[in-house]
Amino acid sequence: MDLEKLEVNLYRGQSENIGGPRVFGGQVIGQALAAAVRTVEEKRLVHSLHAYFLRPGDMEHPIIYDVERTRDGGSFTTRRVVAIQKGEPIFDMALSFQKKEKGPSHQIDMMDIPGPDECTSELEVRKKMIDKVPEKFRDFFLRERPIEIRNLPGEGMFETPKKKPPYSHVWMKAVAKLPDNVVLHQAILAYASDMGLLSTSLNPHRLSFAQGNVMSASLDHAMWFHRPFRADEWMLYSTDSPSASNARGFNRGSVYTEKGVLVASAVQEGLMRVIKR
Repeated sequence: MDLEKLEVNLYRGQSENIGGPRVFGGQVIGQALAAAVRTVEEKRLVHSLHAYFLRPGDMEHPIIYDVERTRDGGSFTTRRVVAIQKGEPIFDMALSFQKKEKGPSHQIDMMDIPGPDECTSELEVRKKMIDKVPEKFRDFFLRERPIEIRNLPGEGMFETPKKKPPYSHVWMKAVAKLPDNVVLHQAILAYASDMGLLSTSLNPHRLSFAQGNVMSASLDHAMWFHRPFRADEWMLYSTDSPSASNARGFNRGSVYTEKGVLVASAVQEGLMRVIKR
């Protein structure tokens, strides 16, 4: 999330390989947010973002983020960010920032879900199945990731696919202690919000990324920030998929603190093409 400033409104970010063939979409969302924030006065925080993934990102090349200062209003600020690689836009995002205001408040309560201490770390699952992984890939397979994921018992990407309702619940947090910087915590959550959201629409169809029977890609992503939170403390990501059609899966996510406070919401539609064998 630490970008290099090239010129006014122009920033450069580097990519990290987390195991996929393309740049991870959550990384581009988080970096684009980090770029836009640098052009907004400190007293205004992002409350919503809406993005489209236009082309696959290439991990061998840096990403240039071009920020457009669309509007600076009395209460709201609007920005647009275009991510560019090799002269072509790969990602387009609009963001809205707001100064702090008082008003009515309510939320939908968190479901009664086993806590993170009752769930299994994805890293521990990887360690138990390491013998099934070719030796040349084992170091990469077991490396520590920036976000720790804990799945509910019997769930997770490495479980044998079976027909399930279009719902999912995972606990997640940054693995390292983060500084007291609200913007950084928002960028980290934006990064993490792309983890597992699309897979919820696979549940009713016995499809799984780990089994290799589906080809997928994020098409768009939207997010709303409701209340303060820390990304280095446990957050429950409750997701559901109301619909899948025309080779697209539609997914929604709600992010709660361990105390049950709703802090953010996300929506994503993704391509899901069944691979015929």
